[in-house]
Amino acid sequence: MRGLKLVERFKSTQVHALNSEATGRKNKATGGAITIRSLVSKSKSKTTTTSAVANLFVPLQLPSSDSLEPSIEPYLKPINLVEALAELYHRQECCLQSEKASLCVEQFTLLRGLGDQKLLRRCIRTARQNAADVLSKVVLSAWLRFERREDELEGVSSMDCGGCVIECPKENLVHGFSPFSINDRCQCPQVTKQETSTEENVCLCLPDEEKDVSFCIGGEEIDCVRWRIAALSDPFKTMLYGGFAESKMRKIVFSQNGICSKGMRAVELYSRAKRLDFFCPMTVLELLSFANRFCCEEMKAACDAHLASIVGSVDDALIFIDHGLEERAPLLVASCLQVLLRELPNSLCNSNLMNVFCSSQGRKRLAIVGYDSFLLYYFLSQVAMEESMVSKTAVMLLERLGECATERWQKALAFHQLGCVLLERKDYKEAQHSFEAAAEAGHLYSVAGVARSKYKQGQPYSAYKLISSLMFEHKPAGWMYQERALYNMGREKMFDLDVATELDPSLSFPYKYRALRKVEEKQIRAGILELDKIIGFKLSPDCLELRARMFIALKDYDSSIRDIRALLTLEPNYITSNEKITGKYLVHLLSHVVQEKSQAECWIQLYEQWSSVDDVGSLAIIHQMLENEPGKSLLEFRQSLLLLRLNCQKAAMRSLRMARNHSSSMQERLIYEGWILYDTGYRDEALARADRSITIQRSFEAYFLKAYVLADTSLDHESASYVIELLEEALKCPSDGLRKGQALNNLGSIYVDCGKLDLAKACYENALAIRHTRAHQGLARVYHQKNQRKAAFDEMTKLIEKAESNASAYEKRSEYCDRERAKVDLDVATQLDPLRTYPYRYRAAVMMDEQKESEAVEELTKAINFKPDLQMLHLRAAFYEAVGDLSSALQDCQAALCLDPNHTDTLDLYQRARKLSF
Repeated sequence: MRGLKLVERFKSTQVHALNSEATGRKNKATGGAITIRSLVSKSKSKTTTTSAVANLFVPLQLPSSDSLEPSIEPYLKPINLVEALAELYHRQECCLQSEKASLCVEQFTLLRGLGDQKLLRRCIRTARQNAADVLSKVVLSAWLRFERREDELEGVSSMDCGGCVIECPKENLVHGFSPFSINDRCQCPQVTKQETSTEENVCLCLPDEEKDVSFCIGGEEIDCVRWRIAALSDPFKTMLYGGFAESKMRKIVFSQNGICSKGMRAVELYSRAKRLDFFCPMTVLELLSFANRFCCEEMKAACDAHLASIVGSVDDALIFIDHGLEERAPLLVASCLQVLLRELPNSLCNSNLMNVFCSSQGRKRLAIVGYDSFLLYYFLSQVAMEESMVSKTAVMLLERLGECATERWQKALAFHQLGCVLLERKDYKEAQHSFEAAAEAGHLYSVAGVARSKYKQGQPYSAYKLISSLMFEHKPAGWMYQERALYNMGREKMFDLDVATELDPSLSFPYKYRALRKVEEKQIRAGILELDKIIGFKLSPDCLELRARMFIALKDYDSSIRDIRALLTLEPNYITSNEKITGKYLVHLLSHVVQEKSQAECWIQLYEQWSSVDDVGSLAIIHQMLENEPGKSLLEFRQSLLLLRLNCQKAAMRSLRMARNHSSSMQERLIYEGWILYDTGYRDEALARADRSITIQRSFEAYFLKAYVLADTSLDHESASYVIELLEEALKCPSDGLRKGQALNNLGSIYVDCGKLDLAKACYENALAIRHTRAHQGLARVYHQKNQRKAAFDEMTKLIEKAESNASAYEKRSEYCDRERAKVDLDVATQLDPLRTYPYRYRAAVMMDEQKESEAVEELTKAINFKPDLQMLHLRAAFYEAVGDLSSALQDCQAALCLDPNHTDTLDLYQRARKLSF
């Protein structure tokens, strides 16, 4: 993405959900066993290592097509997502602020299936901004930290305040709605300093003239001031000034009341000073117990807050949480939970911690302080599932989640996800019960889980009837045909899979099945071409692994190792589905039958593949370069850029974190931290990091980061001039051709926006001179601005001819030709990447111009059904308004605003449609 023109940041982004499908494949040969032994035996064994590898027998067989199964996705998948989003937005419009956080979490749940990490983070941030209770603040703040995987950043403590107020550990423990905005800086360091400077000196000794009552404990007398002790609580007031005998006593025996003499002295001092920082934690715990016993509410609150402020580690938390629960101290328990949650996922391995959360008894103990929260267990269960879909911990946490669920969507989510985990664990009977409970709660996608569970229990006909009945009662979706295909045979199976692809081209199972069927018909290259279709627009590890196996069958080992290296970039710990062999070991074995490259040769190849827009090949070569130079931050950063371009956001962020950890200087580290902050929504923090890096040392990457962040907004003339200045400064600094080409491309885009076409043309031509192929697109834009459409068309044709990934080039070329040719180009773009939204919108607009209203709506609906995109929803709403269908227009506006509540055009259309509907 950062290699493209800045103007493209303002287009609708493509959402590529990475739903890696687990498959249960049999070790059945299809066309002969393919083994590493047979591969290695064909190469010349020149070393002892190679000879040893040649003697290994590691079967790498292609699975049979009938052994493949699509996964049941562990997300809520409404039959009509647009309707569900619209209804949710309507509730958000008229809800109380106290309900806002819960609705944002529900929104997060509905949108998870789209795979847009930035959209999901925005939901969690908005929920945190609107949270009032301490537990919700603690959980949501920890969730934001987990989404950034700050546990992987070296030198960062889990309890560090990152500078943003909505994630500050201290601010989380303050009850009530935050007066701060979502991007406000935290001031906690300054507050701490101020509090320290304004402390007052308190006399620790009690003057003799004030002593008027003593409490006798174990032979010791603790002198106190009667009225001060009485002021601690009503029981003490009654005892010391009421009708009890103690009201007349000078000395009161107090040995049987659960407090030692040291503790009573602390009570006396607190009664005068109202402070607890004099005492060690164990004494404060004793005071907390004393306050509970004698209803000293002010003292209890002070002890609760003081103890909460000193919990700083997992060990502290595990000690104090038991005391907090026993003494019903909610703030202390919340502070302990905060430490434990911010240590996730590492704290999942702590058996003591899991005892707090996993058991029914643990949940009941949390209920004592009102913390048996659905939100808490939602977060915990998602972390556990991400770590392992088959762990007992995930099962137990999901069971607790179901116990905490109160609303229908909560019950549906808890039971559906429990069913998914039980299915992965091969506990089919229990999985069926869980899916049935989710379906009863209104989640019809769980019927697919019921059918799969029955199929696994030897009831394929029952599974077939169940899905067929669902398709009869509701408008069929792609996943319904995909699921029914699993229980079908022959032509009916292929028909269902073809329809599934037509309705939802993002489903990977149909491509994989068709590819393996072609292999079984001895058409391996045709099988590879089938996988190429989906890999071209949706990069997933399972498809890459399958294609790598097919290349091995063709003895094309270079292509095979390329795919495995690209796969390992997405999932470094990937294990093959059949043989349970690590991807790293496969690379090790295959490296003996492919030609080794030096680092210099790798750089040359990277330039070649970058220039030909071969993103998978570029990923593979960078993986090899990192193998040659482990921990090279520059390469890890390049890797992250490629992954972002491929919409692999999680993998990209992992590469950025590794680049940050392996950076050789503070100046470099600040740059990578800036990109991490920018990509997670903290724009101002990213700019601050860039400025600090420039202060330390002028560098290409620091100036480029700052220019990129500033340019990702609508620029006025002054702002554009400043961005141009920054990019010019970047180009003066040392860097390689790959990065300079990107900077020139971005600079040309800003020049075009400012109307400086000759300067823009010079930038693009300079970029092309250093083989930055994407500059053809910018140069075409310049020609178009000069009314030279033929030259613009020819320039885009050059890009199409050079680029391996050229769907976007066909889309862009359509702007520079007549309507008929444009339609052809856009049809090709859709064939290459059906997730691109512009072609659908263009075709629909043409139909609308031709007064084919129903066809125009259907064209958009076809795409919205598998990708509810903001711009497509807005356009369909406008079409509905034009034909007078205001209720449908309102629904589409509401669904679009659920995706982006600040989209100006949709807000205007929504207000207009509302006025017309009244």
